[in-house]
Amino acid sequence: MILPIRAYGDAVLKKVAKDIEPGHPGLKQLIADMFETMYAANGVGLAAPQIGQSIRLFIVDASPFAEDEDGEPTDEAHLKDFKKVFINPYIVEEEGEEWGFEEGCLSIPGIREEVYRASKIVLQYQDEKFKEHEASFDGFAARVIQHEHDHLDGILFTDHLKPLRKRLLQGKLRDIGRGQCDAKYKMRFPLTK
Repeated sequence: MILPIRAYGDAVLKKVAKDIEPGHPGLKQLIADMFETMYAANGVGLAAPQIGQSIRLFIVDASPFAEDEDGEPTDEAHLKDFKKVFINPYIVEEEGEEWGFEEGCLSIPGIREEVYRASKIVLQYQDEKFKEHEASFDGFAARVIQHEHDHLDGILFTDHLKPLRKRLLQGKLRDIGRGQCDAKYKMRFPLTK
């Protein structure tokens, strides 16, 4: 089932999400619904707070980064099969030179801004069977994970912008919260009556 994505301004997007335990009610269906929702919105990642659930869960499918617009392999061709579920994830190490990339977010449609992030991370997490993992990620995989991990800590990509840039975007961000945006997918706006 395609779920509405919470728009900028929704309180759930600013909360620190809670860990979940094995046997979490409806988890398998929630993960399936999140993938369906993400694909319907043409996203590469989706965190549970974006669909109104303040739990430490996010999904990614970074395969769009594996090919350019013409279907040719990119330097990130290894992302072709990078589809994962991350439960109770925590970044335990960030390293490497920070690099900028223009990011967007399904909760903030129509705005893209350059965000600097660590080029390599080490992440502890559980998979959908609650098996423990610790793994290193770099490049676009690390970037997508850092972006989604931020959602679990109540951080949006706009929080990484310089204060002047954030002030310049305030009107557009307020409009998004009011539903005055051109999203091509199902959304829930906090400032509409």
